[in-house]
Amino acid sequence: MPAWFLLLLAVLLLPLRTAEAQTQPAFDLPISCEMGIVCVVQNYVDYDPGPGAADYTCGLLAYNGHDGTDIRVPNMTYVARGVPVLAAAAGRIAGTRDGVRDVSVRETGKAAVQGIECGNGVLIDHDGGWTTQYCHMRMGSVQVRTGQNVAAGEVLGLVGMSGNAEFPHVHLTVRFNNVAVDPFVGPLPAAACGAPRAPLWSVTAQAKLAYTRAGLLNAGFAAAQPLTTEILAGQHQEPTLARDAANLVFWVEAFGVGTGDRSRLTVTAPNGRVIADSTTEPSTQHWASRMVYAGLRRTDPQWMAGVYRGVYVLERMVGGAWTPVFTVNRQVEVR
Repeated sequence: MPAWFLLLLAVLLLPLRTAEAQTQPAFDLPISCEMGIVCVVQNYVDYDPGPGAADYTCGLLAYNGHDGTDIRVPNMTYVARGVPVLAAAAGRIAGTRDGVRDVSVRETGKAAVQGIECGNGVLIDHDGGWTTQYCHMRMGSVQVRTGQNVAAGEVLGLVGMSGNAEFPHVHLTVRFNNVAVDPFVGPLPAAACGAPRAPLWSVTAQAKLAYTRAGLLNAGFAAAQPLTTEILAGQHQEPTLARDAANLVFWVEAFGVGTGDRSRLTVTAPNGRVIADSTTEPSTQHWASRMVYAGLRRTDPQWMAGVYRGVYVLERMVGGAWTPVFTVNRQVEVR
């Protein structure tokens, strides 16, 4: 084959490949929130073909059959304040839903959200077979309409807990030709976790979405052992407690606590004395979220006035030694 023909063929193919690349969007962060400080990715796409779950790193931040990315806010007080959900790329609004209540599916049951599992949501068509879907938005917050063109970063609505949701978050599903694609792996569906990756995220978004196996959801001090429903509501994070409070409890809700991990909590009184020191037994399972606490009941007429400090450390056995994974510090003033 003549060399000139090969050169011509290469020239003809280059524009085709360039056009093909242009149809694949680079997705920006779909939420206006400080990642790793306020918001976290609690669940990724599931790669386990059986009843178990595995995320793209072969970690356990997924659940069976999950087809998207869950970016969570800590509790419902953030829903009340309003955390914007953003278009991950420019496109045309292909559909919306609003009017679904923000209530945990644990309370309503899955039958109540059958057919509306996405809750309040938005679907965007990015052309070239690419779409993004945004789910569980706050009731009454969707502010785009079908047929409307939107730019990357444009506000679609607010984070909520509508539909099949147990915690406040935005669920993002990316699809190519109606097949779910993991934006952390893309552009084609990966056959198994740990496969080579070519992320669909923009450079900026990718830097903000660094993988974290475990981290903090909520923490604080309380005068009583908190309930999970109260933590979800954003309660028991008082900056002060009364000197006659019946109890003084330091509590932490963490995500991604793995098998073999242990949690240690200490509480120090204003005079520097450690008044509570509790270490859990190594976990026998993986926890999507786990709440632990340490504290004590008041035995004196009043608590000592001043600042009490709580320290939480999630520890993992590495090389035969317990190694800190992350640490949480909180304090409360008793007066």
